[in-house]
Amino acid sequence: MQGRLGDPAAVDASLSNLARGVVGSEILRIAAEIRSLKAKGAAICNLTVGDFDPTYFPVPPSLLDGVRAALAAGHTNYPPSDGVLALREAVTRFYARGLGLDYPVESVLITGGARPLLYGAYRTVLDPGDVVVYPVPSWNNNHYAYLCNARPIELPVAAETNFFPTAAMLRPSLSSARLLMINSPLNPTGTVIDPDELRAISELVVEENRRRARAGGDAGKALWLCYDQVYWQLTYPNLGSATGPKPPATGSGDQSSPSPTRSVRHATPPEVCADVAPYTIMLDAASKSFAATGLRVGWAVMPPAARQRMADILGHVGAWAPKAEQVALAALLDDAAAVRAYHEGMLARVKARLDALAAGFQRMRRDGFPVEVIAPQGAIYLSVRVAAAGRSNEEIRKLLLDRAGFAVVPFQAFGLRNETGWFRISVGAVSEADIEQALPRVRAALEAL
Repeated sequence: MQGRLGDPAAVDASLSNLARGVVGSEILRIAAEIRSLKAKGAAICNLTVGDFDPTYFPVPPSLLDGVRAALAAGHTNYPPSDGVLALREAVTRFYARGLGLDYPVESVLITGGARPLLYGAYRTVLDPGDVVVYPVPSWNNNHYAYLCNARPIELPVAAETNFFPTAAMLRPSLSSARLLMINSPLNPTGTVIDPDELRAISELVVEENRRRARAGGDAGKALWLCYDQVYWQLTYPNLGSATGPKPPATGSGDQSSPSPTRSVRHATPPEVCADVAPYTIMLDAASKSFAATGLRVGWAVMPPAARQRMADILGHVGAWAPKAEQVALAALLDDAAAVRAYHEGMLARVKARLDALAAGFQRMRRDGFPVEVIAPQGAIYLSVRVAAAGRSNEEIRKLLLDRAGFAVVPFQAFGLRNETGWFRISVGAVSEADIEQALPRVRAALEAL
């Protein structure tokens, strides 16, 4: 059959420039490598996937029961293209209760996870050649900029700024931009943006839009802020010296001293700067906060006029969430006690894994190993740096995998081009025992450096 499907090179040459130029996911490539090794019997502590093993992180029982009940009740047909009304209404109540935000139901759009919404934000705001500004590392912005023929301005960020851009870093780029992308808690770093810095960035967006309004015409097209907060319910307050050193300062001497205890708090742009709301698209989902990556329900809130345009675009590609899942999630979001009880257990289990890894790498650092680790702040990720002179991130990744069975993802998979030695560690698919057994192997592998 293979021969009847044509010469692969000829088939590829006949495809669109877009298809031939797209770059596949580095994370998926690494994941396929891990699956192959495990199929051969290798013992791997798999810290690569931004997913959850249901053995350790099951979805809320009431959500599963709700899906079964909705299916039994006949919710097996198409949902409304912009989402089941009951879920859109529940999102408004959920945000009012949990974030202090007052959005009308006309602002809410439901899709099959947050990924279509992120792509939809690009498609709704940008024309070909328009400028999008985003930090690197960050998740998939480089790919969506390519798919939408946008002109990217990438701002490399580092531990010195907690892996977020500052208002001062952004200011020179915003006068030409149409879209600014911010994600907090951040994939891949697990860090949380400081509310004061978010306020300063939001005020820059407002300032720029007031300037454009005065200019009028095509120059008056707004600068939009897309704020991806899919991990906001997985934020860990009151962090400090127990889990890791402060982000290093350039040119500093000994960087092993721990940071003082401080509080980490999630904030939203409209909370810290009400005037930015008319220019803000906020993305969210059940995928991470409820360990429900396979149920595919995401939502966004934005000005109603923008929501309608995005709904029209995504309606043409069928990016709808399954109806039964929407019905069940609406009931869960309205059950504040169930949500609170679920997160108390989930956050404790995630944080225990992150803390175990951070403490292990901190011990290695104290013993003279060339590693750094950022204390857990949010999401299911930990940022670890291995400063191995003369070795690329890919070489270090392979060394950890081959010698320690320790699978991680380099920041290059998230758009960063520089060889900084930083890696993402994801804890949703491993047990605490897996971590404790892997850390001695990592120490032994790093001794070889």
